[in-house]
Amino acid sequence: MKKLIILCSLAVAVLFTACTQETQNKMGRSIQNWTGTSGVLDIYMGEKLVQRFIKIDKLSTADATQGEAPRTYRYGYGYLDLNFNYKVDEGEKKLYFEISDYATPYIFYENPSVN
Repeated sequence: MKKLIILCSLAVAVLFTACTQETQNKMGRSIQNWTGTSGVLDIYMGEKLVQRFIKIDKLSTADATQGEAPRTYRYGYGYLDLNFNYKVDEGEKKLYFEISDYATPYIFYENPSVN
């Protein structure tokens, strides 16, 4: 039985390393979606926080319509946190957003106020 477990583990490891980086990322995002997250996206202008999106389950990289190169932006859905308090307040709506990988200074992290 122990040999079977080791053999299966080795087979999974070989298959996973044979996948491209994007395939591994997609698999990781799928697992993350199953477990759920409470992501926060802070967008800065210089050193000043100008926008915050909360309750984001994932940031996705857009795929090219032709070719294999990913596009230069990321996208997702989240609530626009107008008063930067990490909570969805009345009037704060869930929005679709896109951010540039090159021109948008941002930080994406797990919400520290969620247990």
